[in-house]
Amino acid sequence: MRALLLAALLVQLMTTSGAAQTYAPSTPLPRTTSAPALRAFATAREVEERFKFGLDAEARGDWKGAAAEFDRIVELNPPEPKGSTAQYDLAIAYANLQRNDDAARALRTALARDPEFLAAMANLVAVDLARGDLAEARRIADRYVALAPDSARALYSRGIVALEAGDAATAREDFGKLLHGNPSYAVAHYNLALAEERLGRFDAAERELNSALALAPGYARARFALGVVLLRQGEHAAARSAFARATADASGDPALKNIAAAMRDSIKGP
Repeated sequence: MRALLLAALLVQLMTTSGAAQTYAPSTPLPRTTSAPALRAFATAREVEERFKFGLDAEARGDWKGAAAEFDRIVELNPPEPKGSTAQYDLAIAYANLQRNDDAARALRTALARDPEFLAAMANLVAVDLARGDLAEARRIADRYVALAPDSARALYSRGIVALEAGDAATAREDFGKLLHGNPSYAVAHYNLALAEERLGRFDAAERELNSALALAPGYARARFALGVVLLRQGEHAAARSAFARATADASGDPALKNIAAAMRDSIKGP
């Protein structure tokens, strides 16, 4: 099973892959003069060179260039693990070009070639969420968790899909398990709070939001969510204070800033 290649949360996953670690060193010169062997040698050398060019393009953020290189490797159809890796890197390039349907197809092909390619699963879940395909996202997320039940990335991926699909019980279970091993993950506390709130567990939601804010005091979305939970519990003064703080902290998010200010102003002061 390949190690997960992604470095970060959320949803922002499409970055340079670890393909450089996957393809083999330079192909040795063949000790033959047969035409098939020489063709195979030439193809292997082209695959190696195009992987290098594609990875260099990724590092520069030249996603069109990277897509062209990996698309050619896919045409050459190298054996595993290069074949699935080329599909994976092609998908990364497509996703960064906002070609999410093409990215999803490439990731499905990568998984068909290597059913335990965890990085491809993580990225397919992210791409499917962007495409609005919650059904496939959930199938892949379930498969991911089955293969890596203790993986924070797997649990986070399925938890997000579950929240999007309205399955708050699964989201609560996944984020809770994630936090058991990663208690300093503020975003997971926030998402667990959303699940608790949707299940009507307001005290638990408030506790998780306070945990998120203790870890990240300027987390405006968590502060806004705390205001919502406090308001639902009838704590109007505390809710107004939370919305006021969220308004101040959301300077980089105009939409959140405006709605937080509106909620603040809708609650009469003392």
